[in-house]
Amino acid sequence: MTPRERLRELDLLRFVAALAVVLFHLTGFWGKGAWPDPSREMFPDLGQVTRYGYLGVDLFFVISGFVILMSAWGRGPGEFGVSRLVRLMPAYWVSVLMGAGIYAVFHMGNGIPGLVIPNLTMLQGGLDIRNVDAVYWTLWVELHFYVLAAILAGIGITYRSCLVFMAAWMFAGLYADEADHKLLQVMLLPTWNAYFIAGMAFFLIYRFGSTLLLWGYVAVAYLLALRWGVWRGENAFHDVNQIGVCAVITGIFAVMALVATGKLRRLRWRGLTVLGALTYPLYLVHSQLALPLLDAVYPGLNKWAALAVVVGTSLLTAYAVHRFVERPGAAWLRTRLRASLEPVRRADRLTTSVGHEDRGGRGSTGVNGTEPHDRTPVDATRN
Repeated sequence: MTPRERLRELDLLRFVAALAVVLFHLTGFWGKGAWPDPSREMFPDLGQVTRYGYLGVDLFFVISGFVILMSAWGRGPGEFGVSRLVRLMPAYWVSVLMGAGIYAVFHMGNGIPGLVIPNLTMLQGGLDIRNVDAVYWTLWVELHFYVLAAILAGIGITYRSCLVFMAAWMFAGLYADEADHKLLQVMLLPTWNAYFIAGMAFFLIYRFGSTLLLWGYVAVAYLLALRWGVWRGENAFHDVNQIGVCAVITGIFAVMALVATGKLRRLRWRGLTVLGALTYPLYLVHSQLALPLLDAVYPGLNKWAALAVVVGTSLLTAYAVHRFVERPGAAWLRTRLRASLEPVRRADRLTTSVGHEDRGGRGSTGVNGTEPHDRTPVDATRN
């Protein structure tokens, strides 16, 4: 597989999305949080803007559709699964254990056996068990997408199969919602799938060029995202303006369109790669650190200084997790997971070899003594 060019503009956007979520929790959240009072009441002016920070998750999901398709291209489901486990689990395990320690100190939660151990699997969403940290809910949504992407990788990822997959996922999600079918709604994520589909379409535009069909996918996904974004604003998030929600979602699609068409390629500062590396651990640890930090420094420090302490400490912790956990942990885990796939590859090679012998004898020639017909699939770039 040829090395992929790093899109540092996506690193920047990922960091912006994570920072938006951090500021939402610390300055724009309406409910009980780490502050003595709701954070939106602590920062009433700033909160008028950061109350929309939860839409950083929406940006995450569009970026995920782009990046996951790019990551899965040319890989089978096994290699794709290894890449996801290596990327997600080391920092996640640290976050769960950090949460366990904080819960123990502050006498929160229902103990290690009932809460922390199931959370270590990242499957607690399917077990109907509360997350150690509320932010983990997005990881369960992401896992739904990864399963579908692995199925696509098993079928074979080409331009054509992606178009079929995106259309099938979009319409099946609509049918599931229309029928109010619980199982299909859980599997197909009709309230979120538009973001992932849009991200996939943006990647296809980036890799193969603009076509009316691909922009049609983006347009339909955008309209669906607006519908569900307004619905979430009315039902899950309080005191957000519909026009504001639509404006942010429109901005998300606009900036991703710039990425897809190469308009942001000038963003090549290497420091953006560091910001991209901080994104995932920052997202995981910030809300857990906020409670003990604010308990220690506020009101001894004024609210702005305390906010700076929390954000700064979260960034430093995120870097430490990346440097001392993610990088060595990923290397260790990648080697062993790939070794675990080797028996599967050997079995596949043996099956293929036996099949060739059955069709054409022990040699490499066909039944008529001619070279066997080349059945290599047409390269995806020609589709």
